[in-house]
Amino acid sequence: MSEQNVNERFDVREAETSVSGIITLELSGQLDAHTAPIFERYLEERVRGKGMKHLVLDFSKLDYISSAGLGVLMGLIEEIRANGGDMRLASLPDKIYHVLDLLGFPVVFKIFKTREEAVSSFANG
Repeated sequence: MSEQNVNERFDVREAETSVSGIITLELSGQLDAHTAPIFERYLEERVRGKGMKHLVLDFSKLDYISSAGLGVLMGLIEEIRANGGDMRLASLPDKIYHVLDLLGFPVVFKIFKTREEAVSSFANG
């Protein structure tokens, strides 16, 4: 599979937030074994390279997530928390929330109905 085809299936973009120090990432498409390495590099660049430690991931446009995509989230959460930050999940489609719920992700991650709630939750602890 070519890099171009992979990029057409998954995208991640930074979105504006009104709160300084919080980065919101909009995920769209399919986060699977082919696209997870792209997402992992993207997150690592922001966390390790730019020192970003307060992240909100907006899942509203994500169609699918595989175990490889879930592994990316689990692989960085402890590092982010060890550096005084956190990763919050927002706007999960029902089918994706059910998968995460079955795997126990609500115990590990704070999950919010909206991006705005997730962003404001950093101010509230």
